[in-house]
Amino acid sequence: MKAFVTGGTGFVGANLIRLLLQQGYEVRALVRGSSCLKNLESLDLEIVQGDLNSSNLSAQMSGCQVLFHVAAQYSLWQSDRDVLYRSNVLGTRNILQCARQAGIERTVYTSSVAAIGVKQEGQANETYQSHVNQLIGDYKKSKYYAEQEAVKAAQQGQDVVIVNPSTPIGAFDLKPTPTGEIIVRFLQRKMPFYINTGLNLIDVKDVAWGHLLALEKGKTGDRYILGNQNLTFKQLLGKLEQISGLPAPKYTIPYSIPYGVAWLEENVLAKLGKQPTIALDGVRMSKQKMFYDASKAVNELRLPQSNIDLALKAAVQWFQESSVS
Repeated sequence: MKAFVTGGTGFVGANLIRLLLQQGYEVRALVRGSSCLKNLESLDLEIVQGDLNSSNLSAQMSGCQVLFHVAAQYSLWQSDRDVLYRSNVLGTRNILQCARQAGIERTVYTSSVAAIGVKQEGQANETYQSHVNQLIGDYKKSKYYAEQEAVKAAQQGQDVVIVNPSTPIGAFDLKPTPTGEIIVRFLQRKMPFYINTGLNLIDVKDVAWGHLLALEKGKTGDRYILGNQNLTFKQLLGKLEQISGLPAPKYTIPYSIPYGVAWLEENVLAKLGKQPTIALDGVRMSKQKMFYDASKAVNELRLPQSNIDLALKAAVQWFQESSVS
């Protein structure tokens, strides 16, 4: 079976492609002309150049039976609003239409827990949905609207399964992701304080398996949270301290301080030509504990729940051995 994969140069996509190849799939990966191909070096796959909004995607998918639409634009900068909607929403609409034209038998669409939102108390699962106006920032809103494109396609008879990864950690986090950036800053001793927030972490290899299991076992139109362990930020830093031997920051910083800095940078200094360093939407997100319940994927898909400490160790080792850190 041949799989068409978007977003293969990214963190989740690179791990998914490796798993597909290990499981005997042929892989054709869509990459932009400007993409860094480091994550795909030495892999036995076919690469085609294109864009999510290209009109010839159906021809490029010809001969493939399944589609993994992993690609997404990620940015918390308010100035990137237009590109977020163009890539995530319009790009998803276009690639699903092209998949139908190309005769793709089944699609796994990579959404995010960002599209689900955050419960004020406890853990959100697949039945929970924040109103779109309560989602913080254009990235989360764009992922919500992109997921609605997948839902509509399924309602119209297209075989589409939705997966919602939480916070993956592990190797090949080349960009890096915001969580990878936390690890990098920790290793570089650039984190004197921290904000009291929380995340749901999962080994990126388990996320890759979640995609393949969704292809094999998922119900059309359903969504599955790919997550594992809920940790406060303090607990996460404690684990990084144990793994790296470096001391974790001991003191929290009031929310108002990074908020004030971010607001000033994005709303004043950026307009004067200065590149902002702290995203205002990222600070706003940190006020919420982003905890999730992945039991549906565990029970229905048999999603693996690998040890988070080992995943963090793999991430630390990868960053230390790469030029990222």
